Amino acid sequence: MRLLGYNLRNLREIIKLKVINNKKIIIVLPAYNAEKTLKQTYDEIPFDIVDDVILVDDKSHDNTVEEAKKIGVKHVIIHEENKGYGGNQKTCYNISLDLGADIVIMLHPDYQYTPKLIHSMAYLIANDVYQVVLGSRILGKGALNGGMPLIKYISNRGLTLIQNILMNQKLSEYHTGYRAFSREVLESVNFNQNSNNFVFDNQMLSQIFYAGYEIAEITCPTKYFKEASSINLKDSTVYALGVLGVSFRYFLNKLGIIRSEIYNNRQSH
Repeated sequence: MRLLGYNLRNLREIIKLKVINNKKIIIVLPAYNAEKTLKQTYDEIPFDIVDDVILVDDKSHDNTVEEAKKIGVKHVIIHEENKGYGGNQKTCYNISLDLGADIVIMLHPDYQYTPKLIHSMAYLIANDVYQVVLGSRILGKGALNGGMPLIKYISNRGLTLIQNILMNQKLSEYHTGYRAFSREVLESVNFNQNSNNFVFDNQMLSQIFYAGYEIAEITCPTKYFKEASSINLKDSTVYALGVLGVSFRYFLNKLGIIRSEIYNNRQSH
């Protein structure tokens, strides 16, 4: 759609239109060696509702930064040293809050998750139905149909079962990388105290539950291919042990036996 030489996205930039209950929606892309899949991911972001995109590059070894600037990502943040997956997300969320985001959606730039669900995730939060929405690979048959390795699927299901028991919840999975948060949640949970590694994701979900929020899930198709990010067996084992540790610490905190700092109120960054 073009109007007087401007496409719809440019027009929205000019008039600062916010189409969902006056909410500013920011997409964050935690990037590491995402050069080959970044454009494909970016091109499917629905800019009819999205106000801004932030890419945080965690010291990639390819041309992710150059590609991001080439395709027009407005905010490209570069880590001078690799801070890890969790460290990358901390930067993503802190900058989003600084830019005035009302809704923040984390989308992996490796095209494993479809950006076409951004509408659905954003509307659930913008209409105050939920404060957090996850794109679940396990609801339905999306994971296996999308090529998730069977051992990874079984591990995911096993870990999720234990986590649900210890945390008294009913999520289909805790391990998706497709997540949407309200500003209220990001300002409430103390995510800056979390690990800089992959276990960050689970710590954050435990913080959200501990703070009394409910989490919605929507079915998310997923794709597994050569360029999609994945962790090796060693890192997967460390991750699994870390996940179990988070769940047990949550359980013990709920019983009042221990008090972990990550469950304190969020401190200013």
